[in-house]
Amino acid sequence: MQSYTIGQAARLLGVSPDTARRWADAGRVATHRDEGGRRLIDGRALAAFSAEVGQGTHAEEEEPYTSARNAFPGIVTAVKLGDVAAQVEIQAGRHRLVSLLTREAVEELGLEVGMRATARVKSTSVHVSRA
Repeated sequence: MQSYTIGQAARLLGVSPDTARRWADAGRVATHRDEGGRRLIDGRALAAFSAEVGQGTHAEEEEPYTSARNAFPGIVTAVKLGDVAAQVEIQAGRHRLVSLLTREAVEELGLEVGMRATARVKSTSVHVSRA
């Protein structure tokens, strides 16, 4: 499983490295050290924590970075595979994005919980109505 440095985790969570370090020091997310002594966060633990934080528990933090091209770098927090279709959830800072795509695409990309991924939103309009 992939692990992330405090700095990488901070970028994925949309917060400063100091905030990510404080959260780790407070025990909100578990860390371990590599051979070089760097603090690392397991990908699955970061995914779970990212989903928790995305529920609005850090409203005082700065806005997460997004580009003009509507790219949302984040971490995969859920992958649900069906026979033909799949659902992938990505937590990008405080933004939770859900993508419906083919199972084949998910398998081809090798997507799994804890991986870094970027959701790219490309739409001219979104319409939601209730019948």
